[in-house]
Amino acid sequence: MACDLTAGRKVPCKDVIGGIVRAWFIDFGELGTVTKTADEITDMTGTITALQYDLKGTNSLETAITSSRENGTTFFEETLTLTLPKLSKEDNKELKLMAYGRPHICVEDRNGNFMLCGLEHGMEVTGGSIATGTAFGDLSGYSLTLTGQELEPANFIAGGTSADPLAGMSSATVTVTVGTNS
Repeated sequence: MACDLTAGRKVPCKDVIGGIVRAWFIDFGELGTVTKTADEITDMTGTITALQYDLKGTNSLETAITSSRENGTTFFEETLTLTLPKLSKEDNKELKLMAYGRPHICVEDRNGNFMLCGLEHGMEVTGGSIATGTAFGDLSGYSLTLTGQELEPANFIAGGTSADPLAGMSSATVTVTVGTNS
């Protein structure tokens, strides 16, 4: 792999906003063979079930770069922070299973970009809380932190839509399961 740079970058327009609006959880190993073109996921195989979580408020994806000149290593740590309002026994069960596993996670940001976190190694629940709040306006719900370490930053996904983040994956069979209100 060549390490030479290939492009410059001008200061972009101020036409974007922060945050994510949706996340889809996929059990680890369901992605099949993933095809990437120019660091974008353009196809994958397999039968995939994506569990959709609609998000409001303070939710984010941040990628930290760790590089060691001495060791000759570089990796990217993806940190997904989610706030899920309202407690329920059904959510407790699902979040417990999420904490036991290491799912792949597709995210949609507020600018219509779709990215896949935990492509090779999955995402681990590394922290969070279940809270009732104290005052009337406090969060009664879940705060989760999921972390993954990968060789590359989260890849953009070609052809994703708000109804199906993997809509552009012509070789995959994708079932999106939308959550219900409790």
